[in-house]
Amino acid sequence: MLAIMKREISSYFSSAIGYIILAAFYVFGGLYFYMTSLLANNTSLADTFGNLFVILIFMIPVLTMRLFSEEKKQKTDQALLTAPVSLLSIALGKYFAALIMYLICIAITLVYAIVISFFNAPSWVTVLTNFLGIFLLGAALIAIGMFLSSITENQIIAAISGIVIGIFIFMIDAIASAISIPFVNTVLKKISFMSHYNNFTLGILSLADVVFFISVCVLFVFLTIRVFEKKRWS
Repeated sequence: MLAIMKREISSYFSSAIGYIILAAFYVFGGLYFYMTSLLANNTSLADTFGNLFVILIFMIPVLTMRLFSEEKKQKTDQALLTAPVSLLSIALGKYFAALIMYLICIAITLVYAIVISFFNAPSWVTVLTNFLGIFLLGAALIAIGMFLSSITENQIIAAISGIVIGIFIFMIDAIASAISIPFVNTVLKKISFMSHYNNFTLGILSLADVVFFISVCVLFVFLTIRVFEKKRWS
């Protein structure tokens, strides 16, 4: 698992994609921070973290699009499937590589809090809750993106499908409010990423929200393993 993880992390920085992802997140994240905190003279980072969801919709599919699709395109997935490692190790190695890359991106949000501290002492508990929230949100989206990458050999298709699903996830609350069927409305609200994430941005740490995002991670890592388990036996 560690060898796969190191190889994937190295691949991000041996090509332009890693630097593009970092630059895009830092630029747009900084822009949101400037507009919602510095320009608005607001010492709360809730609006900044809330708006970062939009960036993740487009950034994470680019981060995950090549995880397995590139292997399938170059036919190197056969070597992975016949390697003396478990499918779980392969999936987790790639997943944690993307997660580490993502952590490097969101580390800049802690700098935002340090900047705010020059104007007014922030609640560091709230800041850390915000950070945990965006970490868990990203972790869930990465798991979904990795699964999408595992079912196609085209990176562009993996990225576009990830963006489409990300937009749907972002709009679940709006869709739920437009549906008058009580059962469907309730189900949509229960699986709303935004509802669970908003609690973190407000400094509310709820076990239910943590479990929700971890469950999404586990589910899509499991589905990714199942995709390759089926291929291995076929």
